[in-house]
Order: sequence, then structure tokens, then C-alpha cells
Amino acid sequence: METMIGVIGGSGVYDIAGLEDARWVSVDTPWGKPSDQILTGRLGGMRMAFLPRHGRGHVHSPSTVPYRANIDALKRLGVTDVIAVSACGSFREEMAPGDFVIVDQYIDRTHLREKSFFGTGCVAHVSLAHPTCARLSALCLQAARALDLRVHERGTYLAMEGPQFSTRAESLMYRDHWGADIIGMTGMPEAALAREAELCYASVAMVTDYDCWHPDHDAVDVAAVIKTVGQNAANARALIAALPGLLSSRHAACPQGCDRALDHAIMTAPDRRDPRLLARLDAVAGRVLGAQT
Repeated sequence: METMIGVIGGSGVYDIAGLEDARWVSVDTPWGKPSDQILTGRLGGMRMAFLPRHGRGHVHSPSTVPYRANIDALKRLGVTDVIAVSACGSFREEMAPGDFVIVDQYIDRTHLREKSFFGTGCVAHVSLAHPTCARLSALCLQAARALDLRVHERGTYLAMEGPQFSTRAESLMYRDHWGADIIGMTGMPEAALAREAELCYASVAMVTDYDCWHPDHDAVDVAAVIKTVGQNAANARALIAALPGLLSSRHAACPQGCDRALDHAIMTAPDRRDPRLLARLDAVAGRVLGAQT
């Protein structure tokens, strides 16, 4: 299979410069419309698809992003490796505004979002013990270090519902008692859905502020956040531009098994599966469902 990079751009990252044969394409999915059209082309000779998570002009709040449609659309286009870029707040003094964090764990505090492609009529359970792809994350780390960015090789991301920021009591609890390193509003269920879709997924979080636990940042100033987002965006684009030179043009089997996550995940007996749900799963789970019919 030919490698195709899918980039999900967060706050401040709304396009990718330098794409050859670039064009915005519309992708229909059984889960509704994605956040926006998807920008496709080639970067460094490698196929790439870019999707602005909030839509151009930032029209979707974190809770209304169509996460299932976004992941389905990327899989439907042939994406093999997803790099998710997002803004975040920091719970750690050493993870300062302007730093990048390669996320390796999540704590999910969201509750208003559809969190799975599966359900009544086709039940499946995938492992999220290691919710991001170690191979792809390591390449993002390598790219960041080559660019001399301040980057942290791991971090636990607390996903909150939003759109409001945390109270100070919440911020202190997440930091001191739950062991979270950073906080954002879009990391989940995106990472979990990518795993269900058997996509290698890496998350690059860009620190914009210290959350309100910090004695000098007791209120998150949106203007200051936006300024840092703009500074981070240029670095994020440079990191993305470096990835085609690090990835093989042929997508080999993932050592972690991200691309085989559904091998033993589907619980519903073949004769009890809902054909209507199976039809919606054609892109996400076609590899295993086709083999089981």
C-alpha cells in the first residue's frame, strides 16, 4: 500500500503550503459531512490529505466537530498515517507556551460526542492501552528535533468538553491528582476513532498557555493564546513538511498493530449483524468485515 499522510489541522493550522497538484475535494461519508473539504496533493513526492478540524474560518466548536465523518473521510481517501495537530494548555512548568508535546496517553472527560463507529448491530472493542502509534510519534519527534523545536517526547492529554476553559479547581485536580500534562478539547474521541479505523495516528500538541493552575496565569487570556497559536502554526507546518522525507513511500505493517486493530475486535455474530450498520462501515472496517462474510 502506498503511504498517504493525513493531517488534521487544529487551531491556527488551516492549510498546508507547498502541496503539488493541490485541490480541495468533497468527500461524502455515511456519518455526515466532514468539517470541511479536504485539501489533497503531494508534498515531497508523497500523497497528502489535509483536513482543517474546525473548518476554514473556525466554524466548528470542539463539541460539534464531526469526528466520525472526519476519520472516515480520510480513510476513504486512502490515508494510512494521520498526524493530528492541536493547541493545548499546559499543567507542567517545563512544558512552556510555544513548546510541542508528542502525546502518548489520554484522559477522556468529553461526554457530548459520538465516540465509536460501532454499536447496536455490530459491536466491537479495540484496545486503547497505547492510543497513539509509537512509530509515527517517533518520526514526529525526530522531525521536531531536526527543526530545533522545543519538544517533549511524551505527555498525557486531558480531553475536556469545552468550549469553556477549566475552573481553577479542575485545573489543579487534573494536574496534581490525575497526572495529566496538557489539556485540550479535541484529542478524544479522534484518537479512538482512528484506532477503530485501523489508522496509524500521532498527536502533536502545541502549548499555547499555562492553564489557570499557574499562579501567573490564573485566567486564560484568549488574545495571548491566539498570539501563541500563530507562532506555533509556522513551526507545525515546518514539522509536517519534514515528514515525507522520514516516511517510507510503501506503508509496511505497523509494528504496534494499529492497522490490524480490528482483527479480534468485532463481537457480534455474523448472522446477527445489522446490514445497515455494516454498509456504513465499508471504509472503516471493510478489511475485516469483507473477510468475515
